[in-house]
Amino acid sequence: MTKKENFRTESDLLGQHEVPADAYYGVQTARAMENFHISGNLLSNYSNFIRGMAITKKAAAIANVEVGMITAEQGEAIEWACDQLIEGKYHDQFPIDMIQGGAGTSTNMAANEVIANLALERMGYKKGEYQYCSPNDVVNASQSTNDAYPCAIHMALALEHLGFMPHLEQMISALTYKSKEFAHVIKMGRTQLQDAVPMTLGQTFGAFADSLRGEVKNLRITADEFLIVNMGATAIGTGICSKPGYSEACIKALRKITGWNISLADNLIEATSATTCMIAYSSAMKRLAIKINKMCNDLRLLSSGPRCGLNEIHLPERQPGSSIMPGKVNPVIPEVMNQVCYKVIGNDMCISLASDNGQLELNVMEPVIAYTLFESIHLLENGLDTLRKLCIDGIVANEERCRQLVEHSIGIVTMLNPIIGYKQSTKIAKEASETGRGVYELVLEHGLLTKEQLDEILKPENMLQPVDLTLKK
Repeated sequence: MTKKENFRTESDLLGQHEVPADAYYGVQTARAMENFHISGNLLSNYSNFIRGMAITKKAAAIANVEVGMITAEQGEAIEWACDQLIEGKYHDQFPIDMIQGGAGTSTNMAANEVIANLALERMGYKKGEYQYCSPNDVVNASQSTNDAYPCAIHMALALEHLGFMPHLEQMISALTYKSKEFAHVIKMGRTQLQDAVPMTLGQTFGAFADSLRGEVKNLRITADEFLIVNMGATAIGTGICSKPGYSEACIKALRKITGWNISLADNLIEATSATTCMIAYSSAMKRLAIKINKMCNDLRLLSSGPRCGLNEIHLPERQPGSSIMPGKVNPVIPEVMNQVCYKVIGNDMCISLASDNGQLELNVMEPVIAYTLFESIHLLENGLDTLRKLCIDGIVANEERCRQLVEHSIGIVTMLNPIIGYKQSTKIAKEASETGRGVYELVLEHGLLTKEQLDEILKPENMLQPVDLTLKK
């Protein structure tokens, strides 16, 4: 083939443009490839986004056949083409940047063009013979970017959510396992980085698990909002260029394709400019990131040292920690997870600003909102798996160190408050601090309690839960 034969010529509002002859995308995708070299992250790498577009276009085709906007032959071919994309095929035909101007028009038209050309071949025609199946008039019938694009984002994020949850649930399971493994290990609890009262290491990890478990429900509640869509809104929510009954038929088709309880927004004008569901899910991601970040900071503190820090737990050693200090090993896995959390927290600010800058009947910033939310989900997926496999699963308790710190701590004097009173307890604590002597021996020396009473009060089980200590005077 000559160089000319390697291309086909397509045209749009701006004129003619050459497109690779074997490409399923068309002229508007080609222009987007030229215009947007921004993030370097291409739509072709976001399979669920492409699936979301395909689900949306398939439902639209089914509805358009029902209301008589396109022929049954066109509808069948479009459905087949969409199924190819849903199965993961032809995703390389979406080589456009995720961040783009035009409120997502490039992405919508890329889907229209790829689906149209696949459908044309299905019908026995050549790529580019759009008189038989046009990207705009047939694939995009009864739609605009302003309803098809956000609907596709919603479908994609619903898929992303379902894919994300097992990663979170596996982390919760790992922490729960550790809480049981360490249930017998007595350690000091701390407030404001100062010694407080005894607890078990198992309780520490159980609190981590329950902290994350609470976010499972929160994420599911916010993800439910992705199932409210504005299909049939077309340009601004008035339904212009669609036929009566189209919206209802489209929602029915979406439900059948996905098996989800998808519903039509109550006010399509409001829904067309709203990004509320993405704000909510990003906020839920941020909440989760803050909790994970706190947990990682705690792991770093509990493992600090090993000789000159807390050293209550030992983290798996993953790499040498210094190019100059021999023997140093750093908590690199919690550290990288900290950085993941900072990025997710920052991404939430990006999404908030982009959402805040929608004007009138449309938010043109949806491309960066979608891209950033996808990034947050993927970062947390990879981060959670890394933290679980390379850190949490291999944590070992330094039981002897934990016991020594409890026995040496002044904090156990708190247990004596109900028995000898706050004033006497304060005197014992001050003397212990000034002399370096133990609380146990000072209480006996001052004759405040007998050895039998003291031993009973300071039993581990009495220090870990509410008990009626007044009965032990």
